[in-house]
Amino acid sequence: MYEGFYGLSGKPFSLLPDADFLYPSKRHKMALNLLEYGLVTQAGFTVITGEVGAGKTTIIRRFLKGAGKELTVGVITNTDKGFGRLLNSVAMAFEIDTSGTDYSALYNRFVDFLVAQYASGKRAILVVDEAQNFTLETLEELRMLSNVNNEKDQLLQTILVGQPELLATLKRPELRQFVQRIAVHYHLEPLDAADTGAYIKHRLKVVGGRPEIFDELACVAIHYFTEGVPRLINLLCDFALVYGYSVDLKSIDFDTVFDVVRDRSRSGLSPFRSVPDSVDRKTLRSEISSLNRMIA
Repeated sequence: MYEGFYGLSGKPFSLLPDADFLYPSKRHKMALNLLEYGLVTQAGFTVITGEVGAGKTTIIRRFLKGAGKELTVGVITNTDKGFGRLLNSVAMAFEIDTSGTDYSALYNRFVDFLVAQYASGKRAILVVDEAQNFTLETLEELRMLSNVNNEKDQLLQTILVGQPELLATLKRPELRQFVQRIAVHYHLEPLDAADTGAYIKHRLKVVGGRPEIFDELACVAIHYFTEGVPRLINLLCDFALVYGYSVDLKSIDFDTVFDVVRDRSRSGLSPFRSVPDSVDRKTLRSEISSLNRMIA
């Protein structure tokens, strides 16, 4: 819609987790490095957590995009409590035939698969997204599946990705054996104000846009209203570009960002920090300008 007007080759602020847009903040670099570390050290379990929209799935996609041919990766994204027996889902993730088998036969088929991968010089990596939905029983079953190894090497490595609720579950005393097998854990925090501005410019650059499309104060305002959560940054920037395009603005300023947030607040369906009607535009601009001077 607005791409041509702003000279963009694509949509820079899509809500879809696209690895090509990953901004290498210190936090995201750390998460990627720890994923690599867990892989190299044959960690039984690696856990990556973060709030909704923090960029966990995007990091996993970037990690998988760089996976070498020596890895065989299975991904589980449907973790709803009613999704079925874990082993069946794990087998399907690795494209193991699940037809006509009972649990015991399927387990043996799964073990044979892991042994065959190891014999061919490959490692099996299971990635579970939205793992906070797993029950205690499912996590315990996952631990039991991880017991498949030989004397030197782990035949199955597992990466759990989830919201903070996953940590609350893992802290339960019933899962103390599971926790002992978590070699790597990293909690992905939101972006700070400086990284938020750099994040916006980075995504614009990926699609050939001018980094100054969003002026300095607009970037600080975006951080203020989104609290540095990447998904919310994308959502606010996307709507700001729509608003700007609608009135032929070549750059997005504080007023445009404020208009988006105020309109969403009035709708009652805003994910952003709210702007009460009692707070006027001039007062908030002054407050955010002060924040900008502190950052600088």
